[in-house]
Amino acid sequence: MKIAIDGKQGIAAAQNEMPDLILMDMSLPEIDGWEATRRLKAHETTRHIPVIALTAHAMMSDRRRALEAGCDDYDTKPVEFVRLMAKIESILGPETGR
Repeated sequence: MKIAIDGKQGIAAAQNEMPDLILMDMSLPEIDGWEATRRLKAHETTRHIPVIALTAHAMMSDRRRALEAGCDDYDTKPVEFVRLMAKIESILGPETGR
């Protein structure tokens, strides 16, 4: 597992590590999560990596914006672990959380 402190590091980490899934904070410095997701989904080698947006923005328009940016799912902060794990399992399969 790799943790990036800004969107620029997140993009580089995703390209180098090729993770199974990205939990993307949408309020990142340098390059925000919206733009970082757009860049990852536009790049041939990273577009297949599922991205779950994590944001304190809880309006329906924020969910729509995240999906339009290329996120595969969306969750709000504070993160509810059970709910987030269900989303991860729906993307990666039920064996993920065990």
